[in-house]
Amino acid sequence: MDIMSLFTEENLEWFLEKFRSFGPLPGILLTFLKSFIPPLPTALIVGVNAAVYGFWPGFIYSWLGLVSGCLVTFLVVRKISSSRYLDKWASKPKVQKGMRWIQRNGFSYVFILGILPVGPFVAVNMAAGIARMHIQSYLLAVTLGKGIMVFSVSFVGANFADFLEQPLLLLGVLAVVIVLLWLSRKVEAYILRGSDELHKTAEVSSD
Repeated sequence: MDIMSLFTEENLEWFLEKFRSFGPLPGILLTFLKSFIPPLPTALIVGVNAAVYGFWPGFIYSWLGLVSGCLVTFLVVRKISSSRYLDKWASKPKVQKGMRWIQRNGFSYVFILGILPVGPFVAVNMAAGIARMHIQSYLLAVTLGKGIMVFSVSFVGANFADFLEQPLLLLGVLAVVIVLLWLSRKVEAYILRGSDELHKTAEVSSD
């Protein structure tokens, strides 16, 4: 039997209701595992969390689980990035080219891919770790990216019946997402500007 077939909406709701006495832990655990089991259906888990716990609790639990799982993966890979196996893999010309690109565009890379509810985000975490992306920049990018994605999916999941009756509500969600994207880009620009100024200061000092 394919284990992934167990991750249906009905089964996830049963699991969360069954272990609801443990508080937010089941909801956080499901999204945390996504960082280590890529095939898990992110959008479905986030939506069910919101449907079972309510919009704001479900949003927070999913957000905490996803961000903490991503951060653990990133830190582990970053820690072992100098190991013989990873070092050999990272020394390949194509990989080196990709690592240099990530080092220059790490924030955008993690942030934009973090917004997507589907995709190989485990690979994104690993690539950022191997490229030794700055921890603060990575954490901010994954927090903002996952925050936008989880907010959107949680809102739909918590109000699914309303969306079936009033599809125009999706326009409101889209408007909120656009505003969040705009704010996130402003934060990114501020961080990159600060990073450039820091590099210039370091270069002047070294001269």
